[in-house]
Amino acid sequence: MFRLFLLLCVSNMALGQDANKTVSSVIGHLNRVKNYTVDAKIKSDIPLIKILPVKAKIEFKQPDEIKMKTQGIAILPKKGFTDLAIMLKNKASYTAIFTGYEVVQKIKAESITLLPSNDAGEIVLAKIWVDTDEALILKSQITTRTNGTVVANYTYGKQKEFGLPDELTFSVDVKKFKIPKGVVVDINRSASPEEPKNVSKTGKITIQFSNYNINAL
Repeated sequence: MFRLFLLLCVSNMALGQDANKTVSSVIGHLNRVKNYTVDAKIKSDIPLIKILPVKAKIEFKQPDEIKMKTQGIAILPKKGFTDLAIMLKNKASYTAIFTGYEVVQKIKAESITLLPSNDAGEIVLAKIWVDTDEALILKSQITTRTNGTVVANYTYGKQKEFGLPDELTFSVDVKKFKIPKGVVVDINRSASPEEPKNVSKTGKITIQFSNYNINAL
């Protein structure tokens, strides 16, 4: 029994080390970016909300300074892609646990669960799926207290060496997702005769990035 217990302890330690190693490789990728600017096109497909695609300009500087200028009202998850990167870099804020392998975008990805150290924080649980050969996050899932669960899928192109995607697609929980001020809609109302009864509980937000300017002096 003692030998079995010792073997299980060593096995769990190895899994933890693998998870930390993978997270460190992702962080190393992201740290290549000191600053960048990029054009973005934000398209929202949220049930019961009609909103046109919005163009935006995003500016980022290490460690966590980000600015976004839009030409209209942009609907975005409160915990977006920059928030995940900030969380990953603060290793004291979570414990990384290896939870197996899954195929994501036809790639065998390492699944890692991130348990927040602060039980009272906004993020309840986070999970990432990583292409370990490229040190890229292919998918993420963040569960928060105020916005429910947000799943993001990452598509990479010319800037994958910096860990920057060409496209991000978010799936959000419509009932818990907070709509920005200025967009007037009651997503909790029951269906009326003019509205479809089977309204989807999931919304989709797509961000397409172009014209990256990375590490400019």
